[in-house]
Amino acid sequence: MITDQITPPISAPPIPMSEPEEPYLTIRPSKGWVAPGLKELWKYRELLYFLTWRDVKVRYKQTVVGVAWAIIQPLMTMVVFSLFFGQLAKIPSDGVPYPIFSLAALVPWTFFATGLASCSGSLVGSANLIKKIYFPRLIIPLAAVFSGVIDFSVAFVILILMMLAFGIVPTLNIIWLPFFLLLAFVTALGVGLWLTALNVQFRDIQYIIPFLVQFWMFATPIAYPSSLIKNELAHTLYGVNPMVGVVEGFRWALLGTNTAPGPIIIISTLVALAILTSGMYYFRRMEKTFADVA
Repeated sequence: MITDQITPPISAPPIPMSEPEEPYLTIRPSKGWVAPGLKELWKYRELLYFLTWRDVKVRYKQTVVGVAWAIIQPLMTMVVFSLFFGQLAKIPSDGVPYPIFSLAALVPWTFFATGLASCSGSLVGSANLIKKIYFPRLIIPLAAVFSGVIDFSVAFVILILMMLAFGIVPTLNIIWLPFFLLLAFVTALGVGLWLTALNVQFRDIQYIIPFLVQFWMFATPIAYPSSLIKNELAHTLYGVNPMVGVVEGFRWALLGTNTAPGPIIIISTLVALAILTSGMYYFRRMEKTFADVA
């Protein structure tokens, strides 16, 4: 018996599918003056958080008293100022007990000085990271200044407790404190951007920074009130130093002093914004060289 056998059709071999090409990003150095790239900073906001937390941990790693240094520094300076300027030199304090008068200025000043010092050396301290991967370099100094917010918060709590111990209750003007803190932040970041970019090129900048901070401290009304300047025009122009607006603003908001920062705060704000804007543009102009010379 003969049966018909049906041969199944021979299927063609499958055509290999080409894998989709992975997207890639070509990074080229910028030329001339370029925008700060704030949108790119927002994309890397998680990296900003981790670098900020890293700076906080590194600062207090293997320390004996840890975060208590945020309290010790302004308190010890307050004691010295109270002894020499308050008791011996009899510097007026706008009707406020001198220890509180000076501490109300030292808390924001310490935040500014710490942020400025950390920001100025941030690029050189992160040289290995800069040479390995790409990310907005502006994140590094930004994280260095942000890390000081924790120290400020601790010192601010101590300030409030001391005020209550002296029978001083913060005024309703305290709602303006975030603005004055932001002004200190902008000033520290703006000056820090200039110094950290210069520090990559000229390493002797690191020796200038302590002198700059010390000189700036005595040019700011911390140990003395700005009311000592009787000339109204000179008193207003004193606001060219942005930290004058910050210090006078803190005292006015917390202690209710009569030295409301009016025109001073306007000048301080404009100067701080000018320093920050110019610092960001200079930083962006120089960042193409950071990986080569850091």
